[in-house]
Order: sequence, then C-alpha cells, then structure tokens
Amino acid sequence: MNKDSCFQLGYVVKVHGLQGEVLIALDVDYPEEYEEIKHLFLERNNRLIPHFLEHFVPQPNNRFLAKFEELNHVDQVKPLVGAALYLPLKELPELEEDQYFFHELVGFQVVDDTRGALGEVSVIYDLQTQDLIGMTYMEKEVLIPIKDGIITKVDKAAKKVYCQLPEGLLDIYLEE
Repeated sequence: MNKDSCFQLGYVVKVHGLQGEVLIALDVDYPEEYEEIKHLFLERNNRLIPHFLEHFVPQPNNRFLAKFEELNHVDQVKPLVGAALYLPLKELPELEEDQYFFHELVGFQVVDDTRGALGEVSVIYDLQTQDLIGMTYMEKEVLIPIKDGIITKVDKAAKKVYCQLPEGLLDIYLEE
C-alpha cells in the first residue's frame, strides 16, 4: 500500500495507560463513519505499515481510544506517537454532489471572483490549525485558506475552485 492510494485519516496523539492503548485524533468531518474500522496503516519511516485494531472507542473531539493487536505494552506504542494514520481511498464515505475531499482539488484551476484564473492547485496542506491550498501564481507559491467565504464554490465537473481572496493576499506573496 502506498500513500497515493490512501488518504490521511489522522494521527497518534499520545499513549494511554500501560497496556498499549493510544489516543488517536481523526482529521475528518464525520468521525462516526469510522467507528467500525478494523485496521489502518501507520506511517513509519516513510512506509505504510498495516495494523489491526483490537478496539477503536470514540472519545470527545474527534478522538478515539485505540488498541492495536500484538502491541500490549506502553514501550511498544511510545514510538507511534505522532505517526500519521492512513486508510485506502476506497474506504472514503460517499459524498453529496456539492461536497468534496481536499485531495480531489489537486490539479483543479483556481479562479478568483475579481481576478479570474490564477493557477492550478498543486498541493493541499493539511495542518492542525487550518487547511491550505498551495498554488503557483507568477512563479511564487501562494497559500489560500480553505474556509467558507474564501472558497465560494467547487465545480468538480469543470475542475475549478472558485474563491474570493481577501484584499492584499496575493500582494503579500509577490513582494520581494
């Protein structure tokens, strides 16, 4: 399994207790859709390693208490703290017509309401504080927050992301 055929589900936050349990944070809108998962992939040394779950118990704030099979001691799970968690793309839930997954936006044309076509989405930065579209505009990388009011519409059929950029955002990136 490689990253190109997966999506990042979340990451290991911390160890919980002495019996090999960990607290996992999911970076998804509907964590309840993942309550029944039986396995996932942990990123270790730039490789995705499959792990089967003994239990995956919902907690507040998009977190789950997890226990991996064959990892029964705190010392076995300490190295997993901070590791990214992945699932195959085929396990993504079905979306409504007007919904999208961030990874789908890569390659879409970015169109500003006042300036017109700006560039193509080259990367999505999935940060803990906010998600950003990365695109090249006039040979500079420009980061656009993925937020209501800034992203006004996504047309999946036309492969376009429509936005209303805050005044001066592009100027910040173009200054020398």
